[in-house]
Amino acid sequence: MGSCKKQCVPGEQWKGQFTTIQKSGQCLGCGKTIESIYLSPEEYEFLKENIMRNVIDGGDQYKKTTPEELKRFQNFVNNHPPFDIVIDGLNVAKMFPKARESQVLLDVVSQLSKQNLRLLVLGRKHMLKQGSRWRKDEMEKVQKQASCFFADDISKDDPFLLYATLHSGNHCKFITKDLMRDHKACLPDAKTQHLFFKWQQGHQLAIISRFPGSKISFQHILSYDTVVQTTGDSWHIPFDEDLVERYSYEVPNKWLCLRRKT
Repeated sequence: MGSCKKQCVPGEQWKGQFTTIQKSGQCLGCGKTIESIYLSPEEYEFLKENIMRNVIDGGDQYKKTTPEELKRFQNFVNNHPPFDIVIDGLNVAKMFPKARESQVLLDVVSQLSKQNLRLLVLGRKHMLKQGSRWRKDEMEKVQKQASCFFADDISKDDPFLLYATLHSGNHCKFITKDLMRDHKACLPDAKTQHLFFKWQQGHQLAIISRFPGSKISFQHILSYDTVVQTTGDSWHIPFDEDLVERYSYEVPNKWLCLRRKT
């Protein structure tokens, strides 16, 4: 499982091997521990301030909502205790197209609420209207198990989701399939964008399977960062054989471990 091909890098005194990383973050090739996914308190505050300034206050969110609605939402969040998980209700409900949307959302909320987690569901007002995809009785059950905020149908949920998650603190996770690339692009420099990607990796819960009437499976959040990193005498590079861009919540199965020859 640990390694396969070993080779030297031309012109440099390095040796490399393909390897895997254990859940603990330890490289099976060289034994070193990969950088933690968790932001320091200083990094978290720096990122939070940047997102609030560049995405929530200074971004283009007013094309997708109104100042009045954003203020209404901020007051709503400020008047609640910190949340443990923020759920993009519409996004989650549409993850399994063959299933009724309100049932999918109810399944997710019901499973998480059994863990005594404080939940916030973000949705749109049309989700409360009876229809073939949305049942009122199921949505009433959702509202009994989670705090809910239903925005106007023209609004986009991302700024709300980012605000509520960051405002709740570094322990708070969020659930959506949205990659938030637009918001990452709003951030001013590469350092802040990297912190955003790192925060996203450590806080975004991905749903990987659902069977009606049974448990929903979530992707395990890693304890280590999955970007290229170096300690000076070693490099660890996530390797994708198909050369496609990896989603923030996708885990690289293979790494290239490079070590300087001694």
